[in-house]
Amino acid sequence: MEENLNADNQSKRNNIPLIDDQSQPVISIGDWFITIILLAIPLVNFIMLLVWAFGGGTNPNKANFAKATLIVYLIMLVLSVLFASTIMGFFMNNMYNF
Repeated sequence: MEENLNADNQSKRNNIPLIDDQSQPVISIGDWFITIILLAIPLVNFIMLLVWAFGGGTNPNKANFAKATLIVYLIMLVLSVLFASTIMGFFMNNMYNF
């Protein structure tokens, strides 16, 4: 009991919120399996990621996973556009040199 009070006081001093492990249910293997199957379907994956990331009532673990995946998708999109524009510029430049 004394140890819990010390941790609570330490958390208040450092402005770190205590995390209750029992606040959200654990996502089961079956739920993760369904999540992965849905993410393998084109267009459905993007829609579901938006729903999980910004919709209410989603488990925080799945919401954070969806937000991180959307960030990775955005980074990949930016890199792809940069790469494609570089290649296009290279070919256009070489086409006019003939």
